[in-house]
Amino acid sequence: MESLMKNISNINDIPEEYMYDPNFNTKLKTILIGEAIGCEKFYVNIDYVRPGSESVKYHAHSKQEEFYLIMSGEGILRIDGKEILIKKGDVISAPAGKDCGHKFINNSEEILQILDVGTREKDDVITYPDENIVYIKDKKLAFNINDNVKEWSSEPNE
Repeated sequence: MESLMKNISNINDIPEEYMYDPNFNTKLKTILIGEAIGCEKFYVNIDYVRPGSESVKYHAHSKQEEFYLIMSGEGILRIDGKEILIKKGDVISAPAGKDCGHKFINNSEEILQILDVGTREKDDVITYPDENIVYIKDKKLAFNINDNVKEWSSEPNE
């Protein structure tokens, strides 16, 4: 019965160790629901974004696919370089690929609550186009795209 309890819980019973900013002292609080109950192939989070704040930096994943449900509030979704108004009940997909950059901006007076579900992908590379940064997630390595090596080639017989 003990292993079954890991897979069943109530959102109000998730321990603080599975939360970013559990007391919501900053601009973003996240509850790592999937991690708390043992999800292995995908993650499930609830993000709470304060008015005037952003969910994350504008980014795109090479392998990780994401799904969002706006649970309450309204704001702006920046996706593929466009800004779209979002509200409670909207569902959004962010397929893998660098052309699907995304982030949420809360420009309202109430908390924006987002259900955030995505796949867990080994070797996912995250691109932050606003900053020209590439982040290799598994290795926790960040590189500035502008610091490229000139005259380098992958061709071994040149």
